Amino acid sequence: MSTMTAAELARVNAEMGRDAAGLTAWALGLGQRSIVTTNFRPFEAVILHLVTRVQPDVPVVWMDNGYNTEATYRFADEVTKQLGLNLRIYLPRRSRAHREAVEGATPALDDPRHAAFTEEVKLEPFARALRETAPQVWFTALRATDTAVRAQMEPVSINPDGLIKVAPLLHWTSKDLHEYCKAHGLPNNFDYVDPTKGEDNRECGLHLAH
Repeated sequence: MSTMTAAELARVNAEMGRDAAGLTAWALGLGQRSIVTTNFRPFEAVILHLVTRVQPDVPVVWMDNGYNTEATYRFADEVTKQLGLNLRIYLPRRSRAHREAVEGATPALDDPRHAAFTEEVKLEPFARALRETAPQVWFTALRATDTAVRAQMEPVSINPDGLIKVAPLLHWTSKDLHEYCKAHGLPNNFDYVDPTKGEDNRECGLHLAH
């Protein structure tokens, strides 16, 4: 995996941390296996466009929890077609219909069963995706304004297992993202719900442990 030193990491963040296109080109230029994760939430077309214009066949990993809105599914198909994405969809081991038949509706955030629900529909599929794609570089559309945890992040970080995590859009505003979509003729989706989070500013779990 990565052999980047702390000094090299600091230099990359200082020099390219606010240059999304430059940072993307640098990370893909490392010549290591890369993936980009997406959940097709608002403005998600930006990270997908940034990465695939440099490497069109990069695997795009979507953990489809089965609880997305109709608009999100239509948006996923539209972006996939427009950008020619190499989309890899990871589904929970049980379908939503199976889970609900046995256990009922989505547990509330304060329900003790909520952690198991998040594990089943998001974290287990993500762990499976990482095993199967075995990336050395992971692109994510995280933004500093999302949560308190993300506000403390750097655009490039290295996970304990050596995986290089790249967040080219970390310092972008919604206005920046909107203007990029407009400039590049990218579709958008505002009808998005994450059943594992409830509120927009809750941490989803993928970025706490990884």
